Amino acid sequence: MNSSRNSLVRRAGGSRGAPDPHPEPEEAGFLSLTPERARVLVLVAGRPTTYALTAIIVLVLATLLTSGSNLAGTSGAIAAGWLGTHQVLLVIGKTSLGLLPLLPTALVVWLAGRECARAVEPDCTRADLGWIVGAALAGPLLVTAICLAVAEDASGIVALQPPNTLAAFAWVGGLYLVAAVGGIATSSRRQVFELLRLPGWAISGMYGAGRAMLRLLGCATALIVISLLVHIPRLGDTYHGAGNAAGVIGLTLLSLAYLPNLVVLAVGVLVGSSAQIGVASFGVFSVVGGPIPAVPLIAAVPTGPAAGWWPVLLLIPAAVGVLGGLDLARGSTDRIGAPWATLCSAGLATVGLALLGAIGGGELGTFGRIGLDLPIFLLVTFAWLAIPGYVGLAFARWFLVPVGTAPGDYADPYDEYDYYDDEYADDEYADDDYADDEYTDDNYADNRDYFEDDYADYDGPDLEVELDGELVEEQTSINTVRTPDPIITPDIVDAEVVEADLPESDRVDGR
Repeated sequence: MNSSRNSLVRRAGGSRGAPDPHPEPEEAGFLSLTPERARVLVLVAGRPTTYALTAIIVLVLATLLTSGSNLAGTSGAIAAGWLGTHQVLLVIGKTSLGLLPLLPTALVVWLAGRECARAVEPDCTRADLGWIVGAALAGPLLVTAICLAVAEDASGIVALQPPNTLAAFAWVGGLYLVAAVGGIATSSRRQVFELLRLPGWAISGMYGAGRAMLRLLGCATALIVISLLVHIPRLGDTYHGAGNAAGVIGLTLLSLAYLPNLVVLAVGVLVGSSAQIGVASFGVFSVVGGPIPAVPLIAAVPTGPAAGWWPVLLLIPAAVGVLGGLDLARGSTDRIGAPWATLCSAGLATVGLALLGAIGGGELGTFGRIGLDLPIFLLVTFAWLAIPGYVGLAFARWFLVPVGTAPGDYADPYDEYDYYDDEYADDEYADDDYADDEYTDDNYADNRDYFEDDYADYDGPDLEVELDGELVEEQTSINTVRTPDPIITPDIVDAEVVEADLPESDRVDGR
């Protein structure tokens, strides 16, 4: 048999052959900006900023009008409200206001994160994600620059000292960077996990840290509510100096704004550390009296000597640690000898709560510093989450979830990308299409005979068969027919056969 060329050309980057009829779309460059993308980015940059500024303006105007003050310092008050919402240190006259409410900060971060999550598409590229992060930072930083200039001009009218410019941009940029990254990670966890390629125990530890933080914050909130109910007479006394309905509403809003700050202090009390309000301090073992702000929320702070049963509250963080260990035993591959997810969860939760404690504390005028004793808080929080967490893990491994049992949802998020395990390992593939009679060895033999019998005597010009195929990574149908020729692999589709001109007498009909 004369040499007949049967060439198979697989399309790939830099491969030779005919042009690919189905080229893959190239990733758009970072500088390319379509009108649709521009509209989404404008919303990311402007919508959270607009909502925050609108709320600040309404509150400032309502406060000035109800208090009977003139509107000369309105612009300075609005600028101070924007900067204070983003935890920028303010100095009014000679009073330093470093203890700023966490609730407005949490709201603006949540708004920005939600807007970034909405802007993420399933097929977003790295350039798209970069545009989203840039837009999330651009709008707030622009407003911050304007507010800094306004505060500089208003310092001659109101007793507001211009804040540190670098610190202001750092606080605003850091908060919105956290919001953007959190929103993107929430919307496209698959892409983030694939990009980071973290080990399974680290991802399980991240989820465990989030659950531990939420549980401790929830228990601290319940403790504050119970304490307020117990001290209702003190709560009523704080409203006596309000004067009118506007004063009552103002004190109530101020208490709600500072509620997350007190919740963080209550977490420190629960884990056995102490919370400080100037010279006063309180914990489960001792209470030191001192002057405290006359705010309704402070009625929840104990004033008398520590009761003998208060150390029982330490069972709460212990229970949170045990629950975390049980969850990680069900959702990770941790062993008793290698509790990496448990330690990671305890460490991340401790760092997160310590950051909240650092942000939620600060100087408050003549009262002094308000906040947690951070060194002790770090040690006891990690101990309460790690040691009982290991106990819960060991108990679960011995009695509930032995090692080797299939982990839960948080064990390995990459499992959902395992196409062979999840989609192509079903029994139907082994029993249905690929085991039919048409693919038996006899038919393969017939196919070989077809080539030998029909082309054995062909003496014309070389027949060049060029097959252009596109390599795909995912099989889209379970009924795709596999080519019987062993030289053609099943992952090549959209094939095109190109035949050279043959003599009329020797043209192969239909072949």
